[in-house]
Amino acid sequence: MNASNQRLSGALLLGAVAILLLPWYSLEAGFFDGGWLFSLWSEAAERPAIGQLYDHPWLGVALALLLLCGASAFLPRRLRSRALLLFSTLGVIFLVIEGHAIGYSGWSWLWLEQRFGALAQGQPAMGAGALLLLTTFLLLFSFALAERGVLKGDAFVVSSLVLLTALVTVFVLYPVLSLFTVSVQDVDGSFQPDGLIRNIQDPAIWSLSCLKGGTCGTAWRTLGLALMTASGSTLLGLAFALAATRTPLPFKKALRMLTILPIITPPFVIGLALILLFGRSGVVTEYVAALFGVEPGRWLYGLTGIWIAQVLSFTPIAFLVLIGVVEGVSPSLEEASQTLRASRWRTFSRVSLPLMAPGLANAFLISFIESMADFGNPMVLGGSHGVLSTEIFFSVVGAQNDPSRAAVLAMILLSFTLAAFILQRWWLGGKNFATVTGKGDGGRHVQLPRVLRYSVYGVVMPWGLFTLAIYGMIVFGGFVQSWGLNNSLTLEHYIRAFGITFNEGHIAWRGVAWNSFWTTLEIALIAAPLTALVGLLTAWLLVRQKFAGRQTFEFLLMLSFAIPGTVIGVSYVMAYNLPPLEITGTALILVACFVFRNMPVGVRGGIAAMSQLDKSLDEASLTLGANSFRTLRKVVLPLLKPAISAALVYAFVRAITSISAVIFLVSAQYNMATSYIVGLVENGEYGVAIAYSTVLIVVMLLIIGVFQWLVGERKLRRAARPIAVAAAPAATALTQERAI
Repeated sequence: MNASNQRLSGALLLGAVAILLLPWYSLEAGFFDGGWLFSLWSEAAERPAIGQLYDHPWLGVALALLLLCGASAFLPRRLRSRALLLFSTLGVIFLVIEGHAIGYSGWSWLWLEQRFGALAQGQPAMGAGALLLLTTFLLLFSFALAERGVLKGDAFVVSSLVLLTALVTVFVLYPVLSLFTVSVQDVDGSFQPDGLIRNIQDPAIWSLSCLKGGTCGTAWRTLGLALMTASGSTLLGLAFALAATRTPLPFKKALRMLTILPIITPPFVIGLALILLFGRSGVVTEYVAALFGVEPGRWLYGLTGIWIAQVLSFTPIAFLVLIGVVEGVSPSLEEASQTLRASRWRTFSRVSLPLMAPGLANAFLISFIESMADFGNPMVLGGSHGVLSTEIFFSVVGAQNDPSRAAVLAMILLSFTLAAFILQRWWLGGKNFATVTGKGDGGRHVQLPRVLRYSVYGVVMPWGLFTLAIYGMIVFGGFVQSWGLNNSLTLEHYIRAFGITFNEGHIAWRGVAWNSFWTTLEIALIAAPLTALVGLLTAWLLVRQKFAGRQTFEFLLMLSFAIPGTVIGVSYVMAYNLPPLEITGTALILVACFVFRNMPVGVRGGIAAMSQLDKSLDEASLTLGANSFRTLRKVVLPLLKPAISAALVYAFVRAITSISAVIFLVSAQYNMATSYIVGLVENGEYGVAIAYSTVLIVVMLLIIGVFQWLVGERKLRRAARPIAVAAAPAATALTQERAI
C-alpha cells in the first residue's frame, strides 16, 4: 500500500470512529469527563451518529457522503481525486449548514420553518463525533488536492494549510462576523436593525459636548485616551531606548529589567498601586493633606488616573519595540552625516530619527490598541468616566443585558483599531528603512546632543524612580492590614488567599485563590505549547511555501492582533453560546481564545527567525528523501529554539495576565486568576488582590526561568578541520540564529 492509500485509509478510519464510537452531540458533563464511555448507547443524548438517525434523520446525509468518499478510494487515481474533492466539499458544507440551521427547538431561522414546516425535534451543538467527521472531510479534501499536484503534491503542506485556514476561519473570522450579525438580529433570528440604529445614534456614545465644557461621548473619550496613551508611551519608550543605547547612563541592566515587570504584571495591579499612593487614603495624598491642610481629592478616579496607569503599563512594551530599531540604525550613516559637517542635533533629527520611523509607528500602534482594549485600569480607576471596554462589559453582564448595544460598541472599538492599523500600513508602505546589509558596518553610534541627552535623563530617571515606587507599593500593599485605616503589617491576606492546612496526612487547599490559581496554570500550560506550535507551523508555511491567497491568509492571522481583546471576548460569547459550536463556559473557549489571540506574535517571531535559515537546508533534506514533515521536525525546528522559547514564554505570560477577553469567557467552573482578582477589587479586598497578584508575578518569573533553563543557550562547536562547501549554508544559518 503506497503512502497516498495509507493516508486515505487513515482518514476514512477517523470518519468511522466519529460515526460509530464517539458521541455526536455535545455533552453536559463534557467530553473529557469520560462518563459517556459507559453510556454511549444507553443514553439517547450520548449516542454516536449511527444511533441518532431515528431522531435526527438528516444526519443520514453526512453518513452517505462519508460512504461515497470511501467508495471513491477504489476508483482510478484521476477519478478518485475528483470524486473525493466533490464529496468531501459537500460533507463540509452540509455539516456547517445543518449545524447553523437546526438548533435546540428546531429551525434556527424563521424563514426555514415557514418554508419547510416545524421540525419534530431539534438538536444540540456539535460534539466530538461531529467535529471529528468535519476534520475527516477536511483531510480528505486536502489529500485529494495533493493527489492533483497542488503545492507539488505534498500532502502534509496541503493538509496543514487547509486545517489552519479552517481554524483561523472558525476562531478569528467567524466570531467577528457573528458580532456584526447579532447587532441586526432579533431574538428569533430574524433581521431586525432597530437595535443597531438606536445604539449607533445614542448621544452617550458620540456626544461632543466636551468642546463646550461638558462630557464627551464614550467613543470620543476612548479615542482621545488611546491617542494620549499611545503618544506618551511612545515618547517615553523612545527616551528609555535612547538612554539605554546612546548615553553613558549607569545601571542600564537595571533599566532593562524594569521593562519586564509590567509585562508579567496583571493589568489592573498598577491601578491598585496608584490608589495606594494617590487615592483618598493613599500615602502621598495623606502626606500632602497633612502638610498643606487640604481636603483629599478624587482626581485619580477618572481619565487622568487611567492615562497614568496605561502609560505606566505600556511604556515598557514601546521600549521593547523601539530598542532594536534604535540599535539597528547604521553608525556609518551617522558618521557620514558628521563628516559632512552636520551637527549632532541635525544628524539625529535628519538621519537617525527618520530611520526609527517603523519602530515609532509600531510602538504607537501597539500602545493605541492596548489602550483601546484595556479593561483592568479603567475598571479600577475609571469611576463615572467609562470607556468602550467597560461599557461593553456592563452591556453584557450588567443590568442593561443589551447584546445589541455591546455588539455596536465592539464594532466601534474595532473600527478605531482597524483604522489605526490601516493608517500605519499606508504611512509606512513603499518606504525603505533598511540600514542593515550584508556588508560590514563599523563605527559607533553618535552620542546624543547635550540638550537632548539631559532631557532624556530628566524624563527617564524620575519615571524609573516612579515605576520603582509603584512596584514597591505592590509588594508592600499585600502586607498592610487595611490601607488607610490600619496600616499594621500582617500576613493575613496571603493566608486568606493561599492558606494550607494538613488534615490526617492530606493537604487541604483552604485559601480562596487556589481554585482559580490551579485553573489558570493548567489552561496557560495547555495554551502555551499549542500557541507556539500553531504559530511556528504557520510561519513555516508563509516563509517556505508559495500558494495562492498567501497575503490574505497572513492578513487574517494578523487580524486577531488588531482586534482588541474586549471585542474578541464579546464576539466569542455571541458566536459560541448557541449551536453549532457551543463552548461558552468551558475550558476549550479559553484555550482557543489564548491560542488565536497570541498566535500572531509567534508567527512574526517565527518568520523573523526562519528568514535567517538558508533554504538549502530544507532542499538538502528533501533531496535525501525526507518528506516535508520530517524536514520540519528534524531540520527546521531544532534551529528555531530561541523562537520556540520566546513564543512559549509570551503565550504563557499572556494567558495568565489577560483580562479584557477573559472577563467575558470565565465561568464558575473555569475562573481565571485575573477575573478573580477583579472580583476582589470590586469587593474592596485590595490587600488580598495585591497578595494574589504578587504571587502570580513570582510564579511567572520562576516558570520563565525554568523555560530558559530547559532551552539553554545555543553553543556551537567549530571543528578545526576545513568545512565542506555543502555545509557552509548550515553553519551560516546557525551563526545568524545565534546572533539573534
